[in-house]
Order: sequence, then C-alpha cells, then structure tokens
Amino acid sequence: MVGRRPVGCQPLRSTLWTPDDRGGMESNEREPAEADVPQAVPPIDPPVAAAAAAPVPSARPPADPPVEPPAEGAAERATPPRVPGIAGLSAPYRVVTALALAVVGLAACGHLALVFLHVAPSNTVSKQHAQTVDGWIYPEFEQNWKLFAPNPLQQNIAVEVRAEVRSRLGGELIPVGWRDLSAEDGAAIRHGLLPSHTRQNELRRAWDFFTGSHDEDNKPIGERGELSEQYLRRIALSRLTDDGTGARGEIVRIQLRSATRAVPAPPWSDEKTDTQTYYRELPWWTL
Repeated sequence: MVGRRPVGCQPLRSTLWTPDDRGGMESNEREPAEADVPQAVPPIDPPVAAAAAAPVPSARPPADPPVEPPAEGAAERATPPRVPGIAGLSAPYRVVTALALAVVGLAACGHLALVFLHVAPSNTVSKQHAQTVDGWIYPEFEQNWKLFAPNPLQQNIAVEVRAEVRSRLGGELIPVGWRDLSAEDGAAIRHGLLPSHTRQNELRRAWDFFTGSHDEDNKPIGERGELSEQYLRRIALSRLTDDGTGARGEIVRIQLRSATRAVPAPPWSDEKTDTQTYYRELPWWTL
C-alpha cells in the first residue's frame, strides 16, 4: 500500500490521482478536475489598452458644416456703398454746396476781370469803370506790371533819409546825415538763398506809391496821397529806430529824398546816356 499525504498539503496538480498512484482507491470528489481550472489571463497595460480601444482617425478631412440659405429680403436690407463726392450728400447739402461753389466761381471771375482791366492798356471799358477798378485793386491787389510789352525800368532809384534828434542831455538838436536805405536793403538780400520779400519790395513800393499820388511840388492828390505819405514816414522812422538813431535822443523830424541815376549803356552800344544823379527832396516831416 502506497503512503498518502493529506489533501490540504498537496499542490493543485496533485489533487487528482492517477490509477497508478491511487492503487485502486477512489478519487477525491471534492477536488476540481485539472481540465476545469481557468486559464490565467496576462495583465494588459492601461495606456496600450486605451490606444487599442481608441478609434483610428480617418484620412478624409471633415466635411464643411452646412450653410443655411440667406433669409428672404436680406440682400435688400444691406446698406449700399456711399457715393463719393457731392453726389453722396443729401439733397439740402448738395444745394448748399452748389451755391457756395457758384459764389466762389463768380468772385474769382470778377477778380480776374478787374485785374485784367487794371493791367491792360487804357480803353473805353477801363475808363468807364475806373473808379470801380481802383476801389477793388487798391491797396490789397495792386499790380506793378502792364500787359503787351511794358517798358522796362532803365533807372536806378535810391531812397535816402536823414533826421534831427533832440539830445537827452542838453536838449539841443543833433543832425543825422543822409542814409541810403535802398543800399542797405540791397546789401541785406545780396547773396542770400532766401531773400526777404519785405527787404526787396517794401521801400520801393512805398516810394512808387508816394510819387504816384503826389504832384511835382510834392503835394498830395486826394486821400491816397495822404495815406502814402504816412506809410512812407512810418517805414523811414522804423529804419532809424532799428539802426539805433533813436537811442541818441528823441527824433524830432525826418526828411527823405530820392537819388535817380540812369542805367549806363552797354559797352557795345553807341547810345549816349546821361548818368548824372538827380535828387528829389521832400519837405521836412515833423513827428
């Protein structure tokens, strides 16, 4: 008889006895058969399982979402683009703009017509409307040129000034010699890249204004003569003050004169020109 160990001390594979081992003895019915033991399943890594369980993305791009058809009347409700220019304004604004442009155009045409009559040779129309033309042109739009080949200026005209100053100490009058204001203006603008318009034209236009509104005896002709005298006096006094003459004392009175000299003829010309200097002295002006 073969010795037998207790059932609880045997491994699972030894619970079933073969006929050779059991020696004709009955098998233990409480032990399960080897064929009924479930197979061990190996553990699955969770990430691998999740990757295996995830669906494979398709290579086809996603379809566009369906586009809903526009609502009825949406195109009609859209705001049309604004028309540029005056046509884009409302009716009242178009009327106001048109009237403003018409007024500006008429004023420009009238100004050009009056300037043309002023610079054109004397004719019936300019003589008939001389007062209207002069009232519009002077003094803001005065022109120093004429149409149809005007005669060029062939003289050099210099404006000079002198003064009498009352001394601050003794109160006696101190004479100040002649100063060539035109020469000073010429020196100020000569070789200048941006010459002053005032230096070029202020004194010259003031003297032309004076001679054109005074007779040969230096008497003013109408209100323009008096105005030109005041204008020329202020310019001369300003030059004397800026030069430091006023620092010597109080300027009591001033006197101006013009020095006119004809432009000599070129060397290749046979024309004989009188180059002597002629002076025109104005009376003393008390300040």
